[in-house]
Amino acid sequence: MQLRYNFRVYPGPGQSAALARAFGCARVVFNDGLRARQESHAARLPYVTDTDLQKQVITAAKRTDERAWLGEVSSVVLVQSLRD
Repeated sequence: MQLRYNFRVYPGPGQSAALARAFGCARVVFNDGLRARQESHAARLPYVTDTDLQKQVITAAKRTDERAWLGEVSSVVLVQSLRD
């Protein structure tokens, strides 16, 4: 037997802003990871592992001035976006 639940969430203004920030950061990291893998494939380089991709797209990006805002959200969101 399978159970099914429906939930509706009504976030407050602060929660809406935090969710929007998390979703935006996840989108940027996903696009960066996709671009890195496509460039590696186009250059006929070996497959970029998940660990190397996390180091390149998340950890190194957080240390730059352009992407320092990635540190404002949970890293779990960013890592999961790369897994997806």
